[in-house]
Amino acid sequence: MKKPIFIGIAGGTGSGKSTIAKEIYGQFDGDCIAMIEHDAYYKDQSNIPFEERIKTNYDHPNALETTLLIEHLRQLASGKAIEKPIYDFAQHTRLKETINVEARDIVIVEGIMILDDPELRDLLDIKIYVDTDADVRIIRRMVRDINERGRTVDSVIEQYLNVVRPMHMQFVEPSKKFADIIIPEGGHNRVAIDVMASNIRHILQCR
Repeated sequence: MKKPIFIGIAGGTGSGKSTIAKEIYGQFDGDCIAMIEHDAYYKDQSNIPFEERIKTNYDHPNALETTLLIEHLRQLASGKAIEKPIYDFAQHTRLKETINVEARDIVIVEGIMILDDPELRDLLDIKIYVDTDADVRIIRRMVRDINERGRTVDSVIEQYLNVVRPMHMQFVEPSKKFADIIIPEGGHNRVAIDVMASNIRHILQCR
């Protein structure tokens, strides 16, 4: 098997990067494409009390076990399967279960900080940054955290102002300069999604 083509999709919280990744992934047969979410690699916190876990700054690179993600991508590059972690955001730690991911021709790697780490960035063949206005991103994050993660409006706003925005300005926004392609407006940009899907089809035909 040839080395997979790694496509990185980055962008701020609520930018629509996950929507784009899923839209592209859904257009192809699972036998030729795989998806790895950086979110799955948040560090295991089962060894510390829940009261301490909830203080985790998920928008800082130190919260992620990026070294494991890099190791997994290298395994996929050599044709080996991996066991992708599953992170439980309600309990703020990893589950014991994992997801088996086989090596595929195309591997989408999605996450807010995948362009921040030089070692991870160097593994990516195509680097995409989804650029969406901050007001749209905070609304999307609020809806997600309330509906999917059981948080209150006040807690989401407080976290955004005190943690998310500063971390975005420090780590995520500067990584945009490393992108090969910048997509505005996230998952609503059908033209960009169709262009990327067409490009992937071309890569698959050539392989």
